[in-house]
This record gives sequence, structure tokens and C-alpha cells, in this order.
Amino acid sequence: MNGRTVLERFPAGGPRGSWPAEEFAQARRREGLAAEVVMDLATDAFLVIVRGDAVVDAAA
Repeated sequence: MNGRTVLERFPAGGPRGSWPAEEFAQARRREGLAAEVVMDLATDAFLVIVRGDAVVDAAA
């Protein structure tokens, strides 16, 4: 285990002026998760992650 949970993936080629990964991460932070955005160079995607052993409720 690498110590992180991927909440969502967003393609790096999003529309100009749109930051969907950042918006998603901000919404998760408002819910109390320490979400952050990282770049996955291998897949050219932005990942919204939570580090550590966070428990994520998929039904939320």
C-alpha cells in the first residue's frame, strides 16, 4: 500500500479556465477530508487523493 486513497481522476486536458480536480478537492475538504490534487504523469491525469489511512465513504 502506498499510503493514499484516490478519490477521483480527471484528464489533464480539461477546458481552459476550468479546474475540475481542484473544485472536487475543495468540495471534499469542506466535507472534512484532507483532499489534495496530484499529477499522475504516467496517465496524464490529475488525481484527487487523501494521504494515510483515511476511510472514504463511497456512498457519500
